[in-house]
Amino acid sequence: MTLQWTAVATFLYAEIGLILIFCLPFIPPQRWQKIFSFSVWGKIASFWNKAFLTIIILLIVLFLDAVREVRKYSSTHTIEKSSASRPAAYEHTQMKLFRSQRNLYISGFSLFFWLVLRRLVTLITQLAKELSHKGVLKHQAENINQAAKKFMEENERLKRLLKNYGKEEHILEAENKKLEEDKEKLKTELKKASDALSKAQNDVMIMKMQSERLSKEYDRLLREHSELQDRAGKDKKCL
Repeated sequence: MTLQWTAVATFLYAEIGLILIFCLPFIPPQRWQKIFSFSVWGKIASFWNKAFLTIIILLIVLFLDAVREVRKYSSTHTIEKSSASRPAAYEHTQMKLFRSQRNLYISGFSLFFWLVLRRLVTLITQLAKELSHKGVLKHQAENINQAAKKFMEENERLKRLLKNYGKEEHILEAENKKLEEDKEKLKTELKKASDALSKAQNDVMIMKMQSERLSKEYDRLLREHSELQDRAGKDKKCL
């Protein structure tokens, strides 16, 4: 087997291994989603699409080359011509036909599994998102059910209160009337208190003005007293 077909066969075995790992039942899709969400995948995302298309093109070229080889060595005319020239030509042609068929299967299955692997990764990612969305919807549904249950309980309680309300309506009317009377009394007392406060504020203002006048008068008397003392001292010195 040549180097290129050895690489294709190794690539095929790696694809089969990855598909088997992805199909393991004890690894949930959410775990694969966390692995696919690593930052390293985001860095190589731009190169991934180019690499995917490049590998597809290479596998298609190898597959077409294998098809050409199979058609070449499976031709009856070629086999008969090779057999007539040399006795061992038939076995040699059959050996090349077997190799070309082997290469055809290797390249064909590699191409097929490569597309399956890409689709499998996409489906696992979508399934993980759907399961997460399902969990959120389930949580929301549970909250809605709890809210509906509380609403029904509150509705029953209100119904019981309405039934009791018909029996206690006259008591509530009496209490309401008493509250209205207390309200009027409080308004009257509040008005009196407001008038008293206004009067007290006016008295305070008047007293404040009187105090300022007395302070000014006291200052004036102090100045006159000091002036009289100065004059008396001068008169004594003159005598």
